[in-house]
Amino acid sequence: MFPPEGRTERRIRLSVPLELSKLQNPNDAETTVTENISSIGARVLSWRPMEPDERLMIRFLERNLRTQARVVYCQRLRHGRFGVGLQFQGLSITKGATEFSAYESS
Repeated sequence: MFPPEGRTERRIRLSVPLELSKLQNPNDAETTVTENISSIGARVLSWRPMEPDERLMIRFLERNLRTQARVVYCQRLRHGRFGVGLQFQGLSITKGATEFSAYESS
């Protein structure tokens, strides 16, 4: 499945180290990086296929911030990797996608 046409927000090419795990299995985390990022989501590289609407826990390693994310799409890439589109659930990324600030959802 590929990303929907027309993004609501422009993504910035930025490699941010993170750890992702499935909510059902938080002890089986994968360390990876983003390919691009915006205030509402990111595309990450993974060695594992994921299903659309699957819920993940994301931990940004440099800032030690955690948030949940929803898988929007998973695209098979070369060399056994996957490009995974994520929509953040409760995190805001601002100022050129380099400063993170968590917020509480109402």
